[in-house]
Amino acid sequence: MSEKFYAKFTESPKTKKNSKKNSKPEKKFSGDKGDRLSSHKSDKGDRLTRDALQFKLLNSQFDEKSVPKDAKKILEDFDNLIQSVRPLNSKQLLQLPDNIRNLSHQLTDQRSERRLGYMNENVQLSAYVRYYTWWNLVRLTRLFSNLNKNCFPEKDCICLDNGSGPLTVVISLWLARPELRKLNLTWYCLDVSSNSMALGEDIYLSVAAKLLGNTWKIIRVKGPFGTYIKEKADFITCANMLNELDQASDMPPEFQTKKYFDQFNSYASKDTKFLLIEPGVPKASRTLSLLRERFIKAGKFVWAPCPHSFDCPMNGFKAYTGSSNKWCNFAFSTESAPEKLQKLSERSKLPKERATLSYLSVIPENFRKTQEAENELLLRIVSDSFRVPGANQGFYACSKLGLTLVKLTSDKKIVSGDLLKVELKTSAENLQTDQKSGAKIIVIG
Repeated sequence: MSEKFYAKFTESPKTKKNSKKNSKPEKKFSGDKGDRLSSHKSDKGDRLTRDALQFKLLNSQFDEKSVPKDAKKILEDFDNLIQSVRPLNSKQLLQLPDNIRNLSHQLTDQRSERRLGYMNENVQLSAYVRYYTWWNLVRLTRLFSNLNKNCFPEKDCICLDNGSGPLTVVISLWLARPELRKLNLTWYCLDVSSNSMALGEDIYLSVAAKLLGNTWKIIRVKGPFGTYIKEKADFITCANMLNELDQASDMPPEFQTKKYFDQFNSYASKDTKFLLIEPGVPKASRTLSLLRERFIKAGKFVWAPCPHSFDCPMNGFKAYTGSSNKWCNFAFSTESAPEKLQKLSERSKLPKERATLSYLSVIPENFRKTQEAENELLLRIVSDSFRVPGANQGFYACSKLGLTLVKLTSDKKIVSGDLLKVELKTSAENLQTDQKSGAKIIVIG
């Protein structure tokens, strides 16, 4: 998360000094140090009353328990699977951490020097698949396993994965959603790198052979986003594609998004479902927020992560232009990630403590969920826990009230991405407002 965003909330040296005098031991929370905010005060001071009855957890976006056991086994041994599909000799395996680190520079601080078809090069592709694809599978499998079934195809249909690379989305869906393995799906996989897609198809077929089902038909199409596809798609996906397009252009997301939206629609059938996943960075979040706005205006329903269809309170505009503002992204700890992947990350000097992403699930209006009752409020948790006066934990959340500050007075566990339903005991107009963030405060037990 943005360092600037948290700068104005973190403890000052004076606050830290005074806090040591407190006789009670400091509570430990799951969030990063930057998320442990101590300076929040309501307009009426530290004394809090509950604004809502007990909350109900509707779903958790990254619950590891939802990942199928057979998928976990594939993820644990993904390095062996890759070795069986595209083996490296002992010398190449020794060079792998250095190659991964060099590729990381090309994807970040040296991306202006990166060739468009870098994934066609064997060394780059091998490094990408053995590190980035593995991490992406972990991240996407966790997300896909916890999304509602309405986000995915429910019958045999045509699917399109844009910027498919080594078929990461296709493989993740096969791992995460066993019910989809029963369907006869046709996947158009579109990417500028034919080598990447070919390797991805080999990996997918190897995975499918281990986890039996109706093997999906893969049609590889070489070309950039916008390349003609001869059939309309009922399910359209992309992962990390829009971020790469944004990086390759000097134009702002406000200009680019109209082109993206028009192109997605040109591929779509009447009742297409969309699932778009991007890195949890401000500019990518801004792009998804702008697409969300266009989808809503076009009569589509945003199933997740949004708990409402009003203006996005974390649209990423100020964050990506350099101001200290929250943007919509979600994170989970990588403690339970495959041990061999974590060791490879350490050898490559790219250790990961958290995995982050932003995403958008869009479905036809007729699939929409039940509306909230007048005294109910849906809250999507969008931060780690932090300290707040008078409560055990604090969280930022998104709701139809805009940015919301949740103060939890019990020891119940809440994590980033959770969707909660609360029953308000007071009207929204009477809720307190946080002085620093301007967020409405909801106190729950």
